[in-house]
Amino acid sequence: MCRKLLTPYDIAELIIKALDSKRAQDIKLLKTRDITILADYFVVCTATSVTQIKTLSDEVEKVMEENGEMPLRREGYRAGGWVLVDFGCVVVHLFLKDIREFYALERLWGDAEDIDISGLLTV
Repeated sequence: MCRKLLTPYDIAELIIKALDSKRAQDIKLLKTRDITILADYFVVCTATSVTQIKTLSDEVEKVMEENGEMPLRREGYRAGGWVLVDFGCVVVHLFLKDIREFYALERLWGDAEDIDISGLLTV
């Protein structure tokens, strides 16, 4: 579970800023709290290469560890096309474009609220 000092939204915000700093593409924040017990938020983004996916994953973990949040698990890091980093209340999905289109998480979780994050992005 998440520490009491950071809310789930605070964690999502830190993750989004970390992804943005490493030029992740098409970052989305889905509020899933009201539709599943899996997490309060899903952060979804696209990377341009397997190398960038690893860079994004490493950066997210680094930023979160600096803020006292350790991932519960990380899946797919060695496989390359999709990495999942689970912080309990926030799950991060890092995809290559074609794999993101194939899994279509935004459509699968279509009932989730798409949160406006434009104020968090530098681009």
